[in-house]
Amino acid sequence: MLIGPTLGRYFGRRFLLTIGAVFGTVFVLVYTLDFVELMRRAGDAPGASAHIMAWLSFLRTPSVTEEVLPFAVLFGSMATLLTLSRRLELVIARSVGISAWGFLQPPVIVALLLGVVSVTLFNPLSANLRQRAATLEATLFSQGAVPGRENIWIRQKSIDGQAILRASSAIDETATLVNVTVFLFDDNGGFLERVEAERARLYDGHWELEKARVTMLNEEPQTYDTYLLATTLAPAQVRQSFTAASSVSFWQLPDLIDRTEQAGLDASPYRLQYEVLMARPLLLVAMVLIAASVSLRFFRFGGVAKLVLGGVVAGFVLYVATEIMQDLGGAGILSPTLAAWFPGVVGSLLGILALLYQEDG
Repeated sequence: MLIGPTLGRYFGRRFLLTIGAVFGTVFVLVYTLDFVELMRRAGDAPGASAHIMAWLSFLRTPSVTEEVLPFAVLFGSMATLLTLSRRLELVIARSVGISAWGFLQPPVIVALLLGVVSVTLFNPLSANLRQRAATLEATLFSQGAVPGRENIWIRQKSIDGQAILRASSAIDETATLVNVTVFLFDDNGGFLERVEAERARLYDGHWELEKARVTMLNEEPQTYDTYLLATTLAPAQVRQSFTAASSVSFWQLPDLIDRTEQAGLDASPYRLQYEVLMARPLLLVAMVLIAASVSLRFFRFGGVAKLVLGGVVAGFVLYVATEIMQDLGGAGILSPTLAAWFPGVVGSLLGILALLYQEDG
């Protein structure tokens, strides 16, 4: 039997409020811990006052809490179902012919809507705040290099010929490479010259290499304070290509994937992040189904604590599986699509299987 609109709105509102309360609690806890850690680091940073640290922590917190949203849905759904069961509201719903599949419609719809909102609205907001936090943190603590972006390779083709650029690292929020080596070839693939420079700054239409040493065949190496190399790459394109995938908005990922591949860079982290975000609504639905499979037992039958513990363990196992699949996808062992969608699909199927066993024997 389908649930009525009035009861459906009531159940949906209960689920939404409880999930929101759990998420808000996690947000405050993460913010507090991060603020304490930043205050500890502030002693080594001149000008890092308490209110600046509080603002920096606020900028960093949304990107962290975005990762724990599935657990907020899991624990919020478990708490709601247990409360409804303890107050016999689920018993009353069953007495009028509404099965578990009926009163699970509102939480599933709530989970889908939360997933869509988190991907289309919250993710762009948290990505923007994370980028602003990275800029502020770099200014305060003098952290210029982008973590995890060592040994950068770029392939390009321009009027100067084909070129392969290798850099040890990039400077955050700029189109600047550090410790650069350029191998330049003609259109037929023949070697022309090798350029070594301390830094390479990308401007519209050209790279500007600082303190460059140019080596050509059968000639003595030449040293230049500034050496220009033509390019078709745009500064904004390269600057964003060195950004961590989690710092890129959902709406910007497709375009960034295309431009990163055109630049000869590895776009698999961005493609994986895009698929993970696309699969998030299904993952939240899986959390609701898992919560329902361990929270529908009547209190008078006992054993509720063991079921709740089982739900927590199941959620943790699903989280570990999600991380492992994403690591395999990031390493190129699995396709990004399979790595991103596998946890949500398997979690949903297991939740449905458990509910079928409980409800239909």
